[in-house]
Amino acid sequence: MSGTPRKILILGVGNILYTDEGVGVRAVERLLETYDFSDNVTLMDGGNLGMKLMQPLMDCDYCIVLDAVLGGDAPGTVYRLTGEDLRKSLAFKDSMHQSDLVDTLIYCELIGKRPEAVVIGMEPLDFQNMSIELSPAIADRIPAMIDIALAELADVGGVATPKKGEGEKARGETL
Repeated sequence: MSGTPRKILILGVGNILYTDEGVGVRAVERLLETYDFSDNVTLMDGGNLGMKLMQPLMDCDYCIVLDAVLGGDAPGTVYRLTGEDLRKSLAFKDSMHQSDLVDTLIYCELIGKRPEAVVIGMEPLDFQNMSIELSPAIADRIPAMIDIALAELADVGGVATPKKGEGEKARGETL
């Protein structure tokens, strides 16, 4: 596999109807608006698809999940989670999402194709009230979440380039 770039999936998950629970999906939307990506990178709005994410997960070598995370710190705190810490992610719980994403990854492993996965998550302010808008405090922190996701992407062999005319919106450097 040397010489072949890893297939990377940036997966935004969460329910956009519940305010800050949709932060991962909103971050992917912002990435799509402001960056172009190398051919080995796919971005996807995974919403709350649960087990329906098995095929996209099995099709990648590395998955960067963007989501709301209940870590107990101040709203807007950005986390990088791997291994057992993945269960702090709202998508990795059996609450509002259809299925536990950790279980989905385990099923991928049983089939023989589980990608490496990391969650770049943000502590929500409000994930219980219905609103399609993020709370202002969380919306203001999306650039910080994106910067960390882009650094992760660069570390695993993906390239993101700010779209022309998006210099102020696209946070971070050309990777």
